[in-house]
Amino acid sequence: MKEEIELIATAGFGLEAVVAREVKRLGYDDLTVENGGVTIRADLEAIPRLNLWLRCADRILVKMGEFPARSFEELFQNTRALPWADLIPEDGNFPVEGKSIKSQLFSVSDCQAIVKKAVVEKMKERYRLQWFPETGARYTIEVALLKDIATLTVDTSGAGLHKRGYRRLSAPAPLKETLAAALIDLSYWDNDRLLLDPFCGSGTIPIEAALIGLNIAPGSNREFAAEKWPLIPKKYWQLARSEARDRIKREKKLSIRGTDIDKEVLSLARYHARQAGVEEHIHFQAMPVSAVSSHDKYGCIICNPPYGERLEDKATVEELYRQMGGVFRVLDSWSVYVLTAHQRFESLYGRTADRRRKLYNGRIQCCYYQFYGPRPPKDRI
Repeated sequence: MKEEIELIATAGFGLEAVVAREVKRLGYDDLTVENGGVTIRADLEAIPRLNLWLRCADRILVKMGEFPARSFEELFQNTRALPWADLIPEDGNFPVEGKSIKSQLFSVSDCQAIVKKAVVEKMKERYRLQWFPETGARYTIEVALLKDIATLTVDTSGAGLHKRGYRRLSAPAPLKETLAAALIDLSYWDNDRLLLDPFCGSGTIPIEAALIGLNIAPGSNREFAAEKWPLIPKKYWQLARSEARDRIKREKKLSIRGTDIDKEVLSLARYHARQAGVEEHIHFQAMPVSAVSSHDKYGCIICNPPYGERLEDKATVEELYRQMGGVFRVLDSWSVYVLTAHQRFESLYGRTADRRRKLYNGRIQCCYYQFYGPRPPKDRI
């Protein structure tokens, strides 16, 4: 396979620009921002680096090809024309997944079967085999059809990039790590300020903030599907992991607080912080939002409070938002960032946001309300 390749860093709706900024910070400028992700033209060494470092992307895919596919024959022939054997060895395990949106080829299972057959036929030409054992490394192929355009990719990540490796235990409705990192990236928080999450649950926002503040690569404690690919030299992964270790800000001391009314879920948060190696930088405490206070002059609140999705919870949540407005008003030099699906949040909170951004928490459409405090004096930055 040629050294220069096209990669796609997939992203949740509304996070494409955030992921593009992350990619540029890693030194990759040849990119295109599209709905659902960022296409990057880079070399093979980018696969380990992007997987290790991207905090807000969902997966890193190798883009094999894109073409019109209005018939099964068109899908078969165009798939067969692609250089599959340049990427997949003769023992490679290559399952096919699929999705179809607003396309004439709407049967996903049929599309998967046709792509699988086309890949096998192409690989027969290279390997002179009639049957492939599929006992080796995994190369998950995806056929994605959108408005009769097929995009064929191979997944390099394995488990989604939100799986950092520190969340061994689960709490009800946890915020995805990639979305938590994006909420922080979209804020004015930096590692010299106090960060407070008054609804921290199992600790995702404080932990992601600590990883950011210490410049710890989010993929440091996990493995990736492409680590087993013969195509990518082992030294590329070694160099990427060595770079990640060298860039950690080990001497930095952070000020991060996470509070919640649920003592049981806070024990999960402490466990997760230990697993992530950031427990000394986060103070978790059981308390209601009504008791939240701080002597710090400049800080950031970043939170994902309950939404009141169920009818029986709605009144309780609306009262909670009123409480938040009163408590946070006292912290008048702080910046406050709130993700919620409740459409009347601003009127209940008692203040109009300086900025709003539409995001999705899973399948729930939310708004990220941003209330800006004054900029700290330069001697504090």
